Amino acid sequence: MKTLLLYLATAIAEIVGCYLPLLWLRGQGSGWLLLPAAALSLATFAWLLTLHAAPSGRVYAAYGGVYVAVALAWLWSVDGIRPSTSDWLGVALTLLGMAVIAFQPKA
Repeated sequence: MKTLLLYLATAIAEIVGCYLPLLWLRGQGSGWLLLPAAALSLATFAWLLTLHAAPSGRVYAAYGGVYVAVALAWLWSVDGIRPSTSDWLGVALTLLGMAVIAFQPKA
């Protein structure tokens, strides 16, 4: 459970760090807030990646599945677009892949 929560926090930090510049580029956010908020969010993202116990390549591979799920939750909650059946199927497949990578038996 700790591993999954850490992946979720990592994904949220990355998405927020990328979303803030998008708001600014669309003219919907202040440039004064952009730099410190985006920098803090992306620094938090990088720091959270260091907390994973697995080797970095395995962390990045497994993280990708969680990122897809969080991105679709963002699509629904922030963009107001309900994910399609295909979106949900894709999330299920990526989370299955994430679980295979992240929770494999220790050698």
